[in-house]
Amino acid sequence: MDLRMLSGVTAGAAAGAAGCAALDATTYLDMAVRGRPTSDAPAETVEALIKHLPVDVPGTNSRRHNRLEGLGGLSGSLTGISVGAAFGLLYASGWRPPLPVGAVVAGLTAQALSDGSLAGTRVSDPRTWSLTDWLSDIIPHLVYGAVTYATLDALERGGR
Repeated sequence: MDLRMLSGVTAGAAAGAAGCAALDATTYLDMAVRGRPTSDAPAETVEALIKHLPVDVPGTNSRRHNRLEGLGGLSGSLTGISVGAAFGLLYASGWRPPLPVGAVVAGLTAQALSDGSLAGTRVSDPRTWSLTDWLSDIIPHLVYGAVTYATLDALERGGR
């Protein structure tokens, strides 16, 4: 990998981390405004995945639950940073759509990976979600995409 590509991946990972912070803030704002609880889906997804691995999460009752919650949050961050890194590689390769297009594509990519893991592990079936469920999912992911792509663009333009 040449230096330009490595720089793109690094800038993309940093942009993805910024996008994760924006997604989390948007989600927490939604929870505060509507009074809705946190989602158990990330922890349940990790638990479903672990069943297929030669490892287990230690602890009983609340300790194990807390570890799964932590791993669920980390998996979301890993997804967001990885999507950012991939978009950084694409950007460094010359794919530079206008901001609205890049933002939507980045957001929907992250959402597809997240929702795909929910469906693939049978934790949730997005086909059964209500409009409110979909809005609670897509809005934070679009915010993620906007912040990720705008940050990537700013970092890469500043590096020239």
